[in-house]
Amino acid sequence: MTRRAKKIRGTTASGKPITDELVAELAERAEAGYEVEEIVRRRGGRPPIGSAPAAVESVRLDPELREALARRAERDRETTSAVIRKALRRYLDVA
Repeated sequence: MTRRAKKIRGTTASGKPITDELVAELAERAEAGYEVEEIVRRRGGRPPIGSAPAAVESVRLDPELREALARRAERDRETTSAVIRKALRRYLDVA
């Protein structure tokens, strides 16, 4: 009995060879359907803050203010961004 070599049609992003068997397996899974919530759920990245996607604002800081910010962040064991957000919320009286 002669055994045919598997035909490889490329590789997946992870480097797995794409064979006829893999294509058939993936097609079978697709035809069975997917759980939409699982596919579209958030994966990785930064966690959301606030009620909508956050915006990035650039602010120039003089060396003394930057040093004070770094000391405060270290003291509070927070990021400088978190310290800035807290300070702005207090200053602007926003919850």
